[in-house]
Amino acid sequence: SGQLAELDQVMAAKALDDPQAKRLMTIPGVSYVVASTVLASIGDVSRFETPQKLSSYFGLTPKVRQSGDGPARHGRISKQGNSAARKMLVEAAWSAKTAPGPLRAFFVRVQKKRGSGAAAVATARKLAVMIWHVLTSEQEYTFARPAFTAMKLRKVALKAGAPREYGKAGPARDYWIEEIRHREMDYVERAERAYERMVAAWREKPPKSAAA
Repeated sequence: SGQLAELDQVMAAKALDDPQAKRLMTIPGVSYVVASTVLASIGDVSRFETPQKLSSYFGLTPKVRQSGDGPARHGRISKQGNSAARKMLVEAAWSAKTAPGPLRAFFVRVQKKRGSGAAAVATARKLAVMIWHVLTSEQEYTFARPAFTAMKLRKVALKAGAPREYGKAGPARDYWIEEIRHREMDYVERAERAYERMVAAWREKPPKSAAA
């Protein structure tokens, strides 16, 4: 509807004016809607001392059950905290699955063991951790793709009402240069393979022998 389109336009414009939102959008799967919703929920990130506390705030940490002296058992996520932000992060996780990089490799690894739903939640929790690090360090995502991000931001600018300038070299021009686009893809694909090798090596590591 017209009201929703107007709301989208306002949200897009605010995201473009917010350095924090723009940094969050360097993370795979994080759109301007996700970034804006999460930032509105977090407020001042310094009130969360650790990324785990932020994940818990979103209700993405599993419940822990323990009976007597028995081992602790981890169950489903608590679903406490801000439900709107949690849903946005889960949505972002599904989107991140399609983008090459370590985050996709993580999603696929969990998916093979526990199914797609559990993988989406686990990846959403991973996203919350990444968001904490990006906000507290005031740095972009480690495996950001600059040309892709510029194109992503250009789409947000158009959503915010920026004019289309046909025939001009805009800020997203690098994305349409094949060499640059392929170089960025190669970078994140190598990072994805490195993650897969690390996991494979971890699985092959022999278990620690029991203490005598």
